[in-house]
Amino acid sequence: MKPDAPDDQPRPGLRERKQARARNTLIAEAMRLFSAKGYDETTVDEIADAAEVSRRTLFRMFETKGDIVLAWTRGMTQTLTEALAACPADMPPADAMMHAFTSLVPRIAANRQDTYAFVFLIEKTPSLQTVSLQKYGKWEDCLADGLAKRIVERKNRKTAARLMARCGIAIFRTALDEWIRLKGRPALVPLLQNTYALQSSLWVAPAAAEA
Repeated sequence: MKPDAPDDQPRPGLRERKQARARNTLIAEAMRLFSAKGYDETTVDEIADAAEVSRRTLFRMFETKGDIVLAWTRGMTQTLTEALAACPADMPPADAMMHAFTSLVPRIAANRQDTYAFVFLIEKTPSLQTVSLQKYGKWEDCLADGLAKRIVERKNRKTAARLMARCGIAIFRTALDEWIRLKGRPALVPLLQNTYALQSSLWVAPAAAEA
């Protein structure tokens, strides 16, 4: 639960609240249509009709369909940032990062079917490749910032945090690729955890073999 706003902080007015609701509805309806019909096949007019707003209102909020998807991904970035920050201070950095990823999964959509549809949409739509790369770039930045606060004993902690963030995203994307290959049949969180364990075993395997 978010803390109450300070008394001296102005609260959003009725107009701002209505705009926020309209914006959230537009994003939700667009994502639903994109995942059901396809990104390229969904028209702006269909999104506006589903959200019960005018075409003009839609374009005041979003210049392109890609901007709608990018706005949706920003919510995922915020969730990832908050989940990492909420991990106990004594949790190892890599474990905290993976906990943040597993916490993200239930926030993608309300059920596994919709989650798979959204993941497939973002990962496999050529028109959204730029949006997907932007999303992962933001994730890398937020993870690197959060991890740098946890890697306090190293002089090169910022470099280490950046490297760990990139490795974490590689693990996440590999798990998504496997999930898509399996058509979303298994639960995603255990698949993500297994991918993390596999990556860890690959790094330590050569040393163990030499021993």
